[in-house]
Amino acid sequence: MRTALTLLFLLALAAMPGALLPQLSLNAAKVDQYVADHGWWGDVLLKLGFFEVYATPWFAAIYLLLFVSLVGCLLPRTWEYFKQMRAKPVLTPRNLSRMPHHAQAELDITPDEAVERARKTLRGWRQDSGDGTVSAERGFLRETGNLVFHFALLGLLVSFALGKMFGYEGQVIVQANGGQFCNGGIFNYDSFRPGLRVDGTDLTPFCVEIGKFSAEYLDNGQPVGYRADIRYQSGEDLASNTWKPFNLQVNHPLRTGGDRLYLLGHGYTPTFTVTFPNGEKRTQGIQWLPSDQLTLASEGATKFDPPGITDSETRRKNQIAVTGLLAPTPLLHGNILNSKFPALNDPMVAVDVYRGDLGVDDGRGQSIFSIDVKMVDQGRLQKVARKNLALGEEIALDDGTKVRFDSVSDWVSLQVSHDPTQGYVLVFAILIILGLGVSLTVKRRRVWVRATRLDDGRTLVEVGGLARTDQAGYGEEFTRLARAVLSSGASGEKS
Repeated sequence: MRTALTLLFLLALAAMPGALLPQLSLNAAKVDQYVADHGWWGDVLLKLGFFEVYATPWFAAIYLLLFVSLVGCLLPRTWEYFKQMRAKPVLTPRNLSRMPHHAQAELDITPDEAVERARKTLRGWRQDSGDGTVSAERGFLRETGNLVFHFALLGLLVSFALGKMFGYEGQVIVQANGGQFCNGGIFNYDSFRPGLRVDGTDLTPFCVEIGKFSAEYLDNGQPVGYRADIRYQSGEDLASNTWKPFNLQVNHPLRTGGDRLYLLGHGYTPTFTVTFPNGEKRTQGIQWLPSDQLTLASEGATKFDPPGITDSETRRKNQIAVTGLLAPTPLLHGNILNSKFPALNDPMVAVDVYRGDLGVDDGRGQSIFSIDVKMVDQGRLQKVARKNLALGEEIALDDGTKVRFDSVSDWVSLQVSHDPTQGYVLVFAILIILGLGVSLTVKRRRVWVRATRLDDGRTLVEVGGLARTDQAGYGEEFTRLARAVLSSGASGEKS
């Protein structure tokens, strides 16, 4: 037990960096910023794994040792409990007057009658009687609750481990008003975290289609609720192409096929139309990322390839990117645009238009929310225009190209979580609460009765009691039992 308590303390101590420091799995950008701000100290913490605490070998070693310690504690304890369950109550001590609780009386009954009365009074207790004595004990469920609590804790740890092995979690952004997502493979996700035994080839198949999205806000911009009217199909519905409606809300996930679909948040997608000098048009909308969660001021980049150019080198030199800030509810300070409210109230964009090589064809991955700054630094991508645009307004470039701000639509952020052990986790969590409740409320106590024939023909009846754990409340119970056993006479009674 001392080992287990020490390991519990070490586990809590080791988990503190995970709560106090940014973690790579949650926000890699914050980790990079922390390391940059703290110099050599940040580098030391990074090498020691303090920014990925729960994946480090030293953290795993602590909870594995705790797991081994728990098993090593439970096995002998369970065997002792089994032997105690089969054993008879402890024999009546020789001197009951030394017990913490004691009462006696001389009664005009025989010792056998006194023993029988005691047995009836202690009905429901584990009993054993001998020559003029009765031994009884109660509260054995305390240890049962204790063992249930610890075994359930063990089961909870195993369930968590199996859930991490066979579960997965992924996030994806889907456009509202017709956007669809199917759980067919990991490439359908924007980010995906598989379990150790998940390779992404056997995901639970289902599809969702996002309909109307609505959001409610307080006057200060704080969101009250998000709602998305969706349709989904899973299982046999996929073969029959049957869609079922569902109102998806925050903390009210869709549960289907063993998966849970959560609505995490939302943002905006501005749509731009680029009219090239030859008259051809390209219209495109891509989600922009909120830079301010309160006002949903969003930043992003919408990228265009020039039409009708087959030569790859020429095409790469004439690509266009529209970058900048989207303000759902604009707030202007001179020419500086910002947002003052998250809802769409006459939205505006402050755009920078770049022309040149976007670097999207060089085989390297690139964020959809920004342009490659290296291309700008090398002079291969140049800013050619800047302007604030309201809906329907456009900006003309030096070569006659026009960029028009057409509309703004909603996108929703979804998370798919698959955990095959969540039912077991719930059962073990309930057992932990029940076992802990039983172990804290039930008290172990013992009662002994001895009846001895006196020289004058009367019988001396002694009652002794002992609370094996906390004595709170046992005095009243013992007094009640002693009175019932000694009820027919009271001469010489004491307690």
